[in-house]
Amino acid sequence: MADYDLAIIGGGLNGVSIARDAAGRGLRVILLEQGDLGAGASSASPRLVHGDLAGLERRHFFRVRAALAERDIWLRIAPHLVRPTRFAIPAHADERPAWQLRAWLLLYDRLASRTHLPGSATVDVTHHPIGNPLKRPFGTAFEYSDCVVDDSRLVALTAVDAAARGAAIRTGARCTRAERGEIWRLVTIDRGHRQVMTARALVNATGAWTAIVAETVLRQPPLSLETVQMNQIVVRRLFDTDNVYVFQNTDGRLIFASPYERDFTLIGTVGHAFKGDPAVVAMAAGDVAYLCNAANRYFRERIEAADVVRTVSGANMVMNPASQRPMRDGAMSFDYGRRKAPLLTIFGGDVTTSRLRAENAVSRLTPFYPMSARWTAKAPLPGGDFAFSRFENEVDEARARWRFLGEDQARRLVAAYGLNVKAILGEAKNRGDLGPAFGPELTAAEVRYLMTHEWARFPDDILWRRSKLGLTMPPADREALAAFMATETPELSCDAR
Repeated sequence: MADYDLAIIGGGLNGVSIARDAAGRGLRVILLEQGDLGAGASSASPRLVHGDLAGLERRHFFRVRAALAERDIWLRIAPHLVRPTRFAIPAHADERPAWQLRAWLLLYDRLASRTHLPGSATVDVTHHPIGNPLKRPFGTAFEYSDCVVDDSRLVALTAVDAAARGAAIRTGARCTRAERGEIWRLVTIDRGHRQVMTARALVNATGAWTAIVAETVLRQPPLSLETVQMNQIVVRRLFDTDNVYVFQNTDGRLIFASPYERDFTLIGTVGHAFKGDPAVVAMAAGDVAYLCNAANRYFRERIEAADVVRTVSGANMVMNPASQRPMRDGAMSFDYGRRKAPLLTIFGGDVTTSRLRAENAVSRLTPFYPMSARWTAKAPLPGGDFAFSRFENEVDEARARWRFLGEDQARRLVAAYGLNVKAILGEAKNRGDLGPAFGPELTAAEVRYLMTHEWARFPDDILWRRSKLGLTMPPADREALAAFMATETPELSCDAR
């Protein structure tokens, strides 16, 4: 008998979503991640949960409708991570005509008819706050509803839920060899220790490493895949509204400018083919200039390369990056045969469709295992057992219970942990009860929680993935955090190894 029913290589959003789905259906699951959860493209997305308005231009109506249905599911199961937002598209005389944008949005509303979010509207930006940061030539904009998401938090909480349902999550565990017979025999280096395990089926969900793992670990013939790099920039806050601005660029691409961690703006994306080590994805100066120029066509406040606080880049696999076929659904292949244990290869896709993609992937295994029915569309992620319309109420209740919290700090904690914020703050009566502080917001209590419940091992795991506090934390506090984490050896919960 094999040690596990399903082994998954790769701890990005695809990998953890499959682990959660499969564990919830009763399978014995192990996930192996060589570094940290979501350390690749999964924490470098545009941070949107949306129907893909541009998909209407390509007449992908069924895909848009399916994505809008997924958007509504995310609002139900992750109301702390996924927040409704009004998107604004200024009408540009040199780009798509206003009547076309309006027609798109009317169809978008129709395809999203089951949602509780407000429909689209035409706005006179000369008399509306949306127009305050825009250049004067823009007199009209179109508003519509979609959502923003904390992508790296989504990865972490999906893994937490998978572990709570019985999945073994192994970070710092690299699979070095996989031998295929009637079952898989896997050799791993888990934090310096060699281990051997067996599994009835295997998933290659290694993102930009898919082809490398297939050839060097699984000993498959080379896969005909290409790698693309997606880039974004972070600059100071350029506008006071909570809107996401959608700009039409001269090449037809839609560029998003989103509020980011209170004091910043995220602008993206621009993508191109990538060659090199997926672990080292750097943004070229030309891409920085491209995004700055795109923003400068619309915003009154100009930005230059020197204003970029941080670049956000990630690489992922696609079948054909030159194709106009959308890759938001990702790609999946399933291989099995007589005396050949099943192998599922999955890569690409966006945040919005990740739950459905994992559900379909696990369902491919139903001929091989007895398992329960699909379930993830109704089960909230950890901390998300409340209606999305109550988010502000949860912030108020957190401030009422822990009176030492400021509004911004309470909002950040509820947005990250939802109802599980009580596991961090407990019975604390003041800030000192939470232990040493690292910067204005991070406390030892939160650090210990992330180490024991969310597999955080190093400062970057906390500062750039479990949170984005690295944007504002002073160097001295980062050093203090590193020293603190080096001396902490907490007991790991939920198999958080």
